[in-house]
Amino acid sequence: MNTRIGWDELPHGVRTGIEAILGGSVVEARSQPGGFSPGSADRVRLASGRRAFVKAVSAEVNATSAALHRREAAVAAALPAGLPVPNFLGSYDDGTWVALAFTDVDGRHPAEPWVAAELEQVLDTLQTVARANMAGVADLPGCADALRGAFRGWAKLAKRPMKGLDPWAAGNVERLAGLARHGLAAMAGTSLVHGDLRTDNILLIGPAGSRMDGSRRGPGRAVLVDWPWAALGAPWVDALSVMINVKSLDPGSDPDVQLRAHPVFAGVRAGDVDGVLAGYAGYFLDMSRRPDPPGLPTLRAFQRLQADALIGWLKLRLDGGSPAPPRSCATLRLR
Repeated sequence: MNTRIGWDELPHGVRTGIEAILGGSVVEARSQPGGFSPGSADRVRLASGRRAFVKAVSAEVNATSAALHRREAAVAAALPAGLPVPNFLGSYDDGTWVALAFTDVDGRHPAEPWVAAELEQVLDTLQTVARANMAGVADLPGCADALRGAFRGWAKLAKRPMKGLDPWAAGNVERLAGLARHGLAAMAGTSLVHGDLRTDNILLIGPAGSRMDGSRRGPGRAVLVDWPWAALGAPWVDALSVMINVKSLDPGSDPDVQLRAHPVFAGVRAGDVDGVLAGYAGYFLDMSRRPDPPGLPTLRAFQRLQADALIGWLKLRLDGGSPAPPRSCATLRLR
């Protein structure tokens, strides 16, 4: 999604600070693709054979990314034990460069477009995360507070219309703004929410879960990485974010099948889902028309892709519009 710098391009002092956290010298580093940070992201091996994952960014390149690294360090240190997340090893911060170190996870990202077995594996993991005991974990905002400004996207579009907007969306701006307001309230809850789940923030370990006889599962599991947006909210919020990713990667897929079938969505009202989808659609649209952030030349295009997929999904859910045709025979098929 963007061009990263590598371990060898980090300033000497930053590398030395990271090695002090890791307790040894780095002898091998492999840069990892994906994500939107303009900094580094490396799987490293120490002289001792120990492995870790390290990411670093400079506030001089993108101040927001540095602030998010600091936020993630605080979240990682506070998360309760037993969650499917990498162990946090420590952070380096010299006021300009911020670096985080975690245990390395020997996993793979889900396929793009998503396939059904891997999707179920991830949704099963999210159902477990939603049950985590968050008592005593302070300083996590509620989803509604974290997204209150973001979910005003349709209200901003009503005041300042956007060229090239889908005609159905243009004719339903006020309706979608109202849904987004409802979506904020619907997200309230006390479950741990990652807040930014898509394929590049998920690692799969082992084979995907199996439901050959309706109950059997394989030993595979998912590990969730990159936690700067952590919040407290409804237990289905992250699972819906994954379904948004499913739809954006394959507009011809039908995520509503999983919304009806998987237990992580049990009891969720259709209007609540519509509200959250509308909130994110307006946010992505409004953001997509802004200038590229420093060091992130592909972010706005990604946000427009997300918005277009969500508008297509909302059109189908609210007014029965025609879904987009499938893009690939290898894509997710859940109809």
